Amino acid sequence: DVQLQASGGGSVQAGGSLRLSCVASGFNFEQYIIGWFRQAPGKEREGVSCMDGYDGKTVYADSVKGRFTISSDHAKKMVYLQMINLKPEDTAVYYCVATPIRPDEFLLQREYDYWGQGTQVTVSS
Repeated sequence: DVQLQASGGGSVQAGGSLRLSCVASGFNFEQYIIGWFRQAPGKEREGVSCMDGYDGKTVYADSVKGRFTISSDHAKKMVYLQMINLKPEDTAVYYCVATPIRPDEFLLQREYDYWGQGTQVTVSS
């Protein structure tokens, strides 16, 4: 079974940094697209960043470009989201996601078959 388990959330002040981690199991890392979505209170889930395990292509939402970096360790089956210069609007529950099918749109939630449990990120001003 495909399993994704995210961790690393927490509470920081604006301008701070956090690194989220996701441990994956049950699938071939190199044949999946993996990434991160988030959901803020009262808002729909939005794609944050994804990585194509086939070719390493990365995609970022405009709102996080230059501040967030997605990376992976295939040997450990880990995917990370390094977040710097955090803003209050980054406050959300962050989810690790995966799909074996390369999406037409990388940051659409309907494209992803597998979702881990969320990890809360809270950024105070």
